[in-house]
Amino acid sequence: MRTSPLTGARAGTITNPVLPGFHPDPSILRVGEDYYTATSTFEWSPGVLLHHSRDLVHWRPLGGVLDHDRLLDLTGKRDGAGVWAPALSYRDGLFHLIFTNVETYAEGFWDTPNYVTTAPTIHGPWSDPAPIHSRGIDPSLFHGEDGRSWVLTTLSDWRPERHPFAGIVLQELDTGRMRLLGEPKVVFGGTSAAVTEAPHLYHENGWFYLVTAEGGTQWEHQVTVARSRRVTGPYEVDPAGPMLSSRQHPSLPLQKAGHGSLVATPGGEWYLAHLASRPLTERGRCVRGRETALQRVEWVDGWPRVEGGVPHVLVPGPDLEPHPWPTTAAKDDFDSPSLRPEWSTLRRHADEGWLSLTERPGHLRVRGGQSPSGTRRPSLVARRVQHERCVMETVMEFSTRTFQRMAGLTAYYNMRQWHYLRVGFDEQDGLFAGVLSCDRGRVREVGDRVDVSGWERFHLRARIDRAELRFALSPDGHEWNEVGAALDASILSDDYAHEEADDGRITLSGFTGAFLGLWVHDLAGTGCHADFDHATYYEDGSVPRPG
Repeated sequence: MRTSPLTGARAGTITNPVLPGFHPDPSILRVGEDYYTATSTFEWSPGVLLHHSRDLVHWRPLGGVLDHDRLLDLTGKRDGAGVWAPALSYRDGLFHLIFTNVETYAEGFWDTPNYVTTAPTIHGPWSDPAPIHSRGIDPSLFHGEDGRSWVLTTLSDWRPERHPFAGIVLQELDTGRMRLLGEPKVVFGGTSAAVTEAPHLYHENGWFYLVTAEGGTQWEHQVTVARSRRVTGPYEVDPAGPMLSSRQHPSLPLQKAGHGSLVATPGGEWYLAHLASRPLTERGRCVRGRETALQRVEWVDGWPRVEGGVPHVLVPGPDLEPHPWPTTAAKDDFDSPSLRPEWSTLRRHADEGWLSLTERPGHLRVRGGQSPSGTRRPSLVARRVQHERCVMETVMEFSTRTFQRMAGLTAYYNMRQWHYLRVGFDEQDGLFAGVLSCDRGRVREVGDRVDVSGWERFHLRARIDRAELRFALSPDGHEWNEVGAALDASILSDDYAHEEADDGRITLSGFTGAFLGLWVHDLAGTGCHADFDHATYYEDGSVPRPG
């Protein structure tokens, strides 16, 4: 392995997950002294979130790459579709990002077009994505020392009685013209763990190392390593077994460990970035979704291995100077001309057509969108739930004289799982605040409505305490009253969202995690908006940082 003298400095201890909340399928890349991760975003915009570190301990968000229609179209995407498993690479002064924009993934068929976009810097500008192929998901690029590049993906097999994950397929790619060369070849069929996906290829010490995910994205997930003297195989599997898995250790705090990629420091220290989840109880629901963690890697007998083959919460950091970043205020006053990087929008990009931070300075104006079942023009601005116990508070101005308009604060997973404290109107009750809850697509009203006629502003609060969610309401931010009743926050999870037909066919999968967000509806389609003065997110039990 390539090494260089160590400096004696230590960046500190890595505390996992390094990217808490919904940040799955990490691809990690080092360019010079900078480390970057790219993670999946599915139906959320901007597509592909980036994070940046100088020491692997401290990370800062850079926002998303695919933030315009020319880069990514999420219109009409079903829950769980969209951007899967992006991969970052670098060659000849260009960053390369390859990703799948999934259209179909259930009912036995797959429609999985893959694209490559490039940029001279990590901040862009990113080129129009070039289509590569649709053979399978989880693409990555390998740039060889001989100047050739290769694209790897899974091979999807729709045929009845066949396993849908048919191995890892490799084909040469001309990255100048973005054209495939030669013929595709299945280079790895996987192990008995099956569901072989997420290929990443590395060339080290005369060997080509193929890192894959296996076992599916739930409790059986794992990282498998195979190697070959030739890029095209054949590949032999590490005889020691999986590089990483928590499947046989249900009591570990980090579960579902898998889907990994490798990075080396200039000093020759290696780390594995991988996804993991933190269930509320042993093998229970994971409200925060699939998160990004890092493990230290040692080379043993020519194989990269993690100590014990299991994920650790505390990991020794590399021999690098510590590089913390300035902290971000918990309170967002919406004083910037664009959304801060912790915010995402659902199925459409944040543009002036429906969202503005300038029309009313110091406020986020959100124009009403489709119903909670709409897949083309929803108006939801949300951020990831990152803590077991957390709070979001916001202040909203909104008015309506029809039941077809409503706005407020939501705890959201997908179109079939959400809770919603909204201000609405009823011919009998007038202007009111109340709670709606949706469980597997069934909507019900929870608790009594509160008369808010005459209120100028609405202070809204959502508090998550493990599996419990409670909403509260205030006219002035001082005296709060709970609205509705205690709600089940655990339905806002991958585990609960997964649905199957009676014959075992997957009809819906959960891949994301819980969000807290600002939601505005205009079911009449005649125009309305809500103004949000600020929004604050903080870990419950902590004091919100001034901002």
